[in-house]
Amino acid sequence: MTDLTHVIDQSKPSIARVYDYLLDGKDNFAVDRAIGDHFKNNLPGSVAIAFTNRQALVRAVRDIARDGVRQFIDLGSGLPTADNVHQVAHRYAPDARVVYVDNDPIVLAHGRALLATDAGTTVFQADLRDPQSIREHSEVAHMIDFDQPVAVIFSAILHHLNDDEDPTAVVRYWSEQLAPGSLVYISHFRAGGNRETAVAEEKLQSTFGRGRWRTDQEIEALFGDLEILDPGIVPCAHWRPDLAPVDEAAPDRALSVWEQLIVTGLARKA
Repeated sequence: MTDLTHVIDQSKPSIARVYDYLLDGKDNFAVDRAIGDHFKNNLPGSVAIAFTNRQALVRAVRDIARDGVRQFIDLGSGLPTADNVHQVAHRYAPDARVVYVDNDPIVLAHGRALLATDAGTTVFQADLRDPQSIREHSEVAHMIDFDQPVAVIFSAILHHLNDDEDPTAVVRYWSEQLAPGSLVYISHFRAGGNRETAVAEEKLQSTFGRGRWRTDQEIEALFGDLEILDPGIVPCAHWRPDLAPVDEAAPDRALSVWEQLIVTGLARKA
């Protein structure tokens, strides 16, 4: 697959590669497809979680760029797919700079290949749970001016942190680094109090040995003192939907139980 294949453990599933498979990507192994097939075959409709999350991220990056923010840090970025953050940002702001961070070596390999000729975008391997090391990384120092507004993206990643890893503190660290006018985007699995939630959460925890789906109140608390922008924290499919495409959810459309299990919000630092 890449020149890093020899250092990648193909016997264990990867969060990034399972997401890639669910999004119809090709950068995954049999062990990842086995987990993805469990969701596709045993939990019909659950794949909508991955797609509705990705569509909301695309809309968020679009709106952030339209608001004039020109710097993005995507934490837990995952494998490249259609409409990556830098591609959407550059569509509306060609001078945007994007830093991708992930702890999976295959993300690093594919990201470097994709971005080899893109001077405004970079990718490096690091652990979300150590935000200071990311903040002090040479690639961040080269690409990001923290005296100017920055958008920090946590797309479907904080629910993979256990409570004792303190995801609230991770978000707070970045909030404290940011200049006024900066934005923080979070999407997160939502505890639904139903069978679908329990079964899906148990599968992910038994597979990866970590993670927790959180209540609406717990997800809101992740933003700390930041100002949550309209429409608040809502299911991804209802977050600033486009009305023209037939596959987008109109605000009044009833969502499936799966679409209700991934929510998102965007907040600004005053």
